[in-house]
Amino acid sequence: MLKIQDYRPQPFIDFTQPENVQAYEAALKKVRAELLGKHYPMVIDGERVDTEEKLTSLNPCDTSEVVGTTARATIQDAERALQGAWKAFETWKTWEMDARARILLKAAAILKRRHLEACALMSIEVGKNYAEADVEVAEAIDFLEYYARSAMKYSGFGSSETTWFEGEENGLMSLPLGVGVSISPWNFPCAIFLGMLAAPIVVGNCVIAKPAEDAGLIAGFIADIMYEAGLPAGVLQFLPGVGKDVGEYLTTHARTRFITFTGSRAVGLHINEVAARVQPGQKWIKKVVLELGGKDGMIVDETADLDVAITAAVQGAFGFNGQKCSAMSRLIVVDAVYDDVVNGFVERAGKLKMGTGEENANVTAVVNGMSFDKIKGYLEIAPQEGKVLLGGEAPGECNGKQGYYVQATIVGDVKRDARLAQEEIFGPVISVIRAKDWADALAIANSTEYGLTGGVCSRDRDRLEQARREFEVGNLYFNRKITGAIVGVQPFGGYNMSGTDSKAGGPDYLANFMQLKTVTERW
Repeated sequence: MLKIQDYRPQPFIDFTQPENVQAYEAALKKVRAELLGKHYPMVIDGERVDTEEKLTSLNPCDTSEVVGTTARATIQDAERALQGAWKAFETWKTWEMDARARILLKAAAILKRRHLEACALMSIEVGKNYAEADVEVAEAIDFLEYYARSAMKYSGFGSSETTWFEGEENGLMSLPLGVGVSISPWNFPCAIFLGMLAAPIVVGNCVIAKPAEDAGLIAGFIADIMYEAGLPAGVLQFLPGVGKDVGEYLTTHARTRFITFTGSRAVGLHINEVAARVQPGQKWIKKVVLELGGKDGMIVDETADLDVAITAAVQGAFGFNGQKCSAMSRLIVVDAVYDDVVNGFVERAGKLKMGTGEENANVTAVVNGMSFDKIKGYLEIAPQEGKVLLGGEAPGECNGKQGYYVQATIVGDVKRDARLAQEEIFGPVISVIRAKDWADALAIANSTEYGLTGGVCSRDRDRLEQARREFEVGNLYFNRKITGAIVGVQPFGGYNMSGTDSKAGGPDYLANFMQLKTVTERW
């Protein structure tokens, strides 16, 4: 069995140190010189295959700039990828677990060396500032390191415990499922894209990875690292394309064994529905792993350290412009400290600077025109559903650059059942809700259909323990921000309408991509 040191999460870069800022700026220049304008074809069965039609990636902070292009896969390409993956599976499933894990570890080593390049590319392609890009690449490395180690416990016959029985040998074997489809989002185009494909691959499956259309270059960059690390042809089929075309085709296909999806609730529920229908020739029940976002709330009660609470609120609300499934979109404050918390929150958020990811601004552009228009729609109803205390506009330009810019926006005295308080906006628009007391605040927190992340800022132990039992979220945080789950430290995933609670980066995540066989031999 592979012997490696214990898992430790990657440290984050300290950007208060001038030399680290200079290194990042140098990486930006390198990426602009070497990667900007690059084209990534599909990779099917180890061959780079191009298409006549291309997908174009724009810089959201300067929409006049083309970052690069990818191929746009057709249904015929998807069929070829699926058939090729099944062919590769026949060999890949026979590899020893530690041999597959070594590929992940080598990929982690390569990504560590190219850490700042990956960061810089995300600053340009999706508008991440330095810290947001850095923690994402660190998370991507963590997924590789953690899943490589996690795979070891599934190696060999009898890897899962069974009870002794006289006169027999009994054991459980963990077997890969086969070929699956990974459909990843644009908001974590490095970490989630990589984590969603690495987990099933390390335990012996083959994956067709369809990245988000708005983040094809960073996906191609990461796929190339996996190939450089030694993945055999066909194990990872890189298939950039449009979801309604190749995504729909693959999720409904009789030969698709499993589907992993991170994205919107509407798309995820559709995938869940169509995947449940048995197609002619299908011989299994498809496994579906979903993460579908949230309407995440943080409670602040009258016992809280208000400075800690305000810091947590700003960090959780406006990190990457609120474009995180885990972002704090509801601040729920008890009446006794409502004014103090809101005033501090508005004052602190008002100091955030808008600009580009390359400028390391606090608030950058949202990812695309569709998101921009959706958020503008919520800004239009904000004055009817509460009092706009900060922002409230989507200027669409900043410092002379046309882009998808939306102001950091805080809306006070929002009713708990208002659209702003119930619907996922996925942008820098925060609803502040006044609660009568602690009990009312907890009821408000649980009043949505989602259940991803939540938080409580309080120094009352009884209340924290009640929240531990009753706050309906998959990831709950006390007296800190509600974003920033670390692989292996805070396994991530929600329930209710937030997903299947599969807990990415957790000790049992790989089991989603395996099936068990009990084998008994009578002596």
